[in-house]
Amino acid sequence: MSVTSTEVAAGTTPKPAAENRTRNSTRARKKAGASIRTGVQAIIIVIWCLAPFYWMIVTAFRPVDYTYDTSLIPIPATLDNFVTAFSTQLGNHLLRAIGNSLIVGVSVTLIALVFGVTAAYALARLEFAGKAFLAGIILGASMFPAVALLTPLFQLFTNLGWTGTYQVLIIPSISFALPLTVYTLASFLREMPWDLEEAARVDGCTRFTAFIKIILPLAAPAVFTTAILAFIASWNEYLIASVLSTDATQTVTVAIAGFTGSQPHQEPYTAIMAAGTIVTVPLVILVLILQRKIVAGLTAGGVKG
Repeated sequence: MSVTSTEVAAGTTPKPAAENRTRNSTRARKKAGASIRTGVQAIIIVIWCLAPFYWMIVTAFRPVDYTYDTSLIPIPATLDNFVTAFSTQLGNHLLRAIGNSLIVGVSVTLIALVFGVTAAYALARLEFAGKAFLAGIILGASMFPAVALLTPLFQLFTNLGWTGTYQVLIIPSISFALPLTVYTLASFLREMPWDLEEAARVDGCTRFTAFIKIILPLAAPAVFTTAILAFIASWNEYLIASVLSTDATQTVTVAIAGFTGSQPHQEPYTAIMAAGTIVTVPLVILVLILQRKIVAGLTAGGVKG
């Protein structure tokens, strides 16, 4: 619709132009409101997730007499709790327990990756009888509550004479880490272009060679992410380790939970929090440093190539 000289002289604007400006203004307000809501929700989630870690660190720096203080900043602050954590009964077991957790975590991660990568490749790239049933079995194995498995596991490993050894901690943890590994990697491999593997096989590679030289390097982000998640899950495991481990194979979660302190009838919360800070903060820092690789690995399979 054209604008007449009378409308221009009167300073009027055609109705469609005014309506467009109104709609654009409304969209801008809605977009700004959505951005504010998203930001507020993100802040709430971050505070909710990090509040326990912050409170643990704050309590670790409080003097014993200020254990139940509710201030957000530890005033006065002290390092005595960290000294206590390494000099008392807990300190005698803490370093050994950290070593045990590293042995168990690294073993579980490596074994889960070796079997998980091949199983994920089979589920994602091969067609065979019983494929859907096998995928359901793997998923179902991860749904059993750990507390329901304690009694049969304890009886089984006692009959085998394995109680107090590393394998009684590694084998059950693999049963929980392996489904995570398989499904994380399968979702990535399923979206990977078939042309890459077919081109390698045309050039003379066997399926196994193409998997090692082509598929596996391209799946490195997903493999890296899965390794981090499997290691953290194994590192944080407590229930099975508390029943099947002994003083020699005790993991760090069990060692911290079992610390009674040097004073009778007094729970050493501040020293426990100091030990928890020593064990937890390095993992948090590691995840923050590698967060881009972790997110990239989790989302890599979501876009088809």
